[in-house]
Amino acid sequence: MRRYGDNNRMGIEGGVAIVTGAATGIGRGTAQVFAREGARVVVADRDGENGAETVRLIEEAGGEAAYIACDVSVEEEVETLVADTVRLYGSLDFAFNNAGVGPDGVRIPIRPITDSPAEAWSAHLDVNLTGVFFCLKHQMRQMMKQQKGAIVVCSSLQAIRPVPGFAGYGSTKTGLLGLTKVAALEGGDSNVRVNCICPGFTEHTALSDNFLASFEGARKAIISGIPLGRLATPEDMAETVLWLCSDAASFLTGLVVPVDGGMSLK
Repeated sequence: MRRYGDNNRMGIEGGVAIVTGAATGIGRGTAQVFAREGARVVVADRDGENGAETVRLIEEAGGEAAYIACDVSVEEEVETLVADTVRLYGSLDFAFNNAGVGPDGVRIPIRPITDSPAEAWSAHLDVNLTGVFFCLKHQMRQMMKQQKGAIVVCSSLQAIRPVPGFAGYGSTKTGLLGLTKVAALEGGDSNVRVNCICPGFTEHTALSDNFLASFEGARKAIISGIPLGRLATPEDMAETVLWLCSDAASFLTGLVVPVDGGMSLK
C-alpha cells in the first residue's frame, strides 16, 4: 500500500478511524483511503451486506477493518459503536460522519415544501442532523479523554447553493455547518479538531447517480456549471477527509471546505 513517508508524517498510520455510511459511495472510498494509509477502520452502516463488502475490499488490499452495524439516528447504537471501537482497537483517533439521506428521484421523491410530508422532513432531521449530533457527542467524549482527535462532518454543496425540492436535505446539511463550528470551539482545549466538507455532485453515490438517471440532460447541465469540467469521485472526498484528519492540517478546525470543482463560485 502507498505511504506518504517512512516517518508517517501524515500521522494516520496506526490510528483508529470510524467512518459512518461506509457501505457504499463516499463512505466506502474514505474507509479505503484511511486503511491505505495504515489506519484501522471501523466500517459503520445499517447495510450489513455492503458494509461487509467494504471490509473485504480493505482486507484484500492489505488493510485492517471491521464492520459494526449502526443506525446513527439511534443514540444508543452510536454510543455502542464508539465503545465497541475502543474495545476492539484501543482508541478512537479519527471519525468521518458521512451517513445521510436525501431525495434522489428514486428512493426519495423530490418535492416542493408545499407537497412534502412531515415524515420526509423528520427522516432528514433524524439522520442528517441529529445523527451527526449523536456521533459528535460520543466521539468527542472519547477523544477528549485521549486529549487528541480529528473529526470531519459531511455536509453538502446544498448548504452553500440550495436547490428547490430539497428543503429537508438542504436545511439539515446547512445545520451541520453551525454544528461543526460549535463542536470545533468546544473541542479546542482538548486538541480535538472538527472540520466539515461540502461535496458537490459525486459519481458512484446513490443520491447523485439516481438523480442523474432520473432527469434527461442533468449530467451535461451540471458539468457545464463546474469550472473543473467533471463530476467528483468518492476518492476526491476521501483524500480531502484524510488531509483534514492528518497532521498536515493540525492547525485547522471549524473549517468548511467545498469539494465541488469550483461549482460554488458560480
